[in-house]
Amino acid sequence: MNLIQLTDLQPADIHRIWSLVNMPAGAALQGTVAWSFEGNGIRTRTTFIEAFRQLGLVFTELPNLLKTGERACDLAGYLDPFYDLYVVRESNHARLAEFAAASRRPVINAMSAQGHPCEVLTDAYYIDTQIKPLAQARVCLWGPSTNVFRSWHALAQAQVLGLGLVQVCHRRFHEALPQVEFVDAATLQGPVDVVITDSWPAGAEAGAGTPTDMTPLTEEHLAALGHPALLPTPPFTLGRELAVDPVEYPGFVGYAQKELLLPVQAAIIRWALGAATDTPHAEGGQAGG
Repeated sequence: MNLIQLTDLQPADIHRIWSLVNMPAGAALQGTVAWSFEGNGIRTRTTFIEAFRQLGLVFTELPNLLKTGERACDLAGYLDPFYDLYVVRESNHARLAEFAAASRRPVINAMSAQGHPCEVLTDAYYIDTQIKPLAQARVCLWGPSTNVFRSWHALAQAQVLGLGLVQVCHRRFHEALPQVEFVDAATLQGPVDVVITDSWPAGAEAGAGTPTDMTPLTEEHLAALGHPALLPTPPFTLGRELAVDPVEYPGFVGYAQKELLLPVQAAIIRWALGAATDTPHAEGGQAGG
């Protein structure tokens, strides 16, 4: 089973992944992961590699796996016999999706230009278990749409636990999306349970000329929203998307919140390989986990 974007999953898949977070892993998994990671991704890289180790999986790094000019079907055809799972961070979302469609092995998106599904599954799990069930929570996204926010949109569109979102950004960034309410900072009404920020996309300030064009999150905004939990997506930048230092805000979820990346990513791997075992491997392939 692939995880390229959250709309690929059914609600039952997401519940299954979350159920595996605290479930003992049992015997070590068997198999080899093809691991390709574009850019820094300090936290995601750290936790995926540790998840491979904890699960007993061997991993082989394939730098710039999808940067080659080969057709995706040829690349998958040659590599599939050697690997049981691909975990890939690749900015070209269409290329990643094309490869996943061509491969007979599960492919996990560790981040693309269009989504960050593993990070959002982690943060949603945290909200659901530590703040308020998603069906009852009011979740606010602060800023223009990013790959992280697009995965939140996808999660809401999957109608998992009745999640609905409000996104605060200048009207030039508003979109018509189901389950997502777009508003300006001046018209947002609280309270909300959690505010999520992400680094503004490149060029977001282009055309700025009024005080409301781009609005960093301030202490005054948080107070007007009822002092919600603050979950900034790292790396965050003070003076850009944030005018308040999260460390000094009592509602900051804390650095430890991102420790959940490890068990959630391990659960995603177990789910993906568990689904893979339902389909026999091609002749010559390794045994799945």
